[in-house]
Amino acid sequence: MVAIATVLAASLQHVALAYSALLVAVALSVPLAVLSLSSRTLASVVMTGANLAQAVPSLAIVAFVVPLLGIGFYPALIVLVLRALLPVVKNTWIGLSNVDPGIIDAAVGIGLTNREITWRVRFPLAYPAFFAGVRFAAILTNSVAVLTALIGSGGLGNLIFEGIAGTNTQTLLAGALPAILIAVLVDAGLAALERRVVYEGA
Repeated sequence: MVAIATVLAASLQHVALAYSALLVAVALSVPLAVLSLSSRTLASVVMTGANLAQAVPSLAIVAFVVPLLGIGFYPALIVLVLRALLPVVKNTWIGLSNVDPGIIDAAVGIGLTNREITWRVRFPLAYPAFFAGVRFAAILTNSVAVLTALIGSGGLGNLIFEGIAGTNTQTLLAGALPAILIAVLVDAGLAALERRVVYEGA
């Protein structure tokens, strides 16, 4: 039987790792997507990199980081940021760049600057694509955070791998069930936030 305190401590560590990485990824993705609007070269590099990197298995990224950065919480954090960055920046850029040209022309016609068009016109229309990317990245970081226990990040992944190694179903479930619950709750929370933001921006 796994102690409740152990599960809670592992859950808190898991949440701190997975969703601090998500916040960093969002903070990096939005400026990168905005910059890509003004540079076709940068947009091409970002989109090509996003498409290629998404095809790389998560475990391969974990293995690649270890020789460069070692093991522990912070190398695991970098793995998760890299994994979350791509879907967020890709979806944000798609949402910002696929705005109806007629709407942009109308915004220019009433005297809005490029910056005002980006934040007042493009972003409200890009919210659905942006949130789709964030929600996907949230699920991704939650799952990859389990894998990073292999490189010493701690959290629920430790319990899961301990359960697998010792063929202990209780320990395995003590790690897996909270990870699943966290993913469901975070996705529901982001969905609620999306509805609120889209409604207020409408």
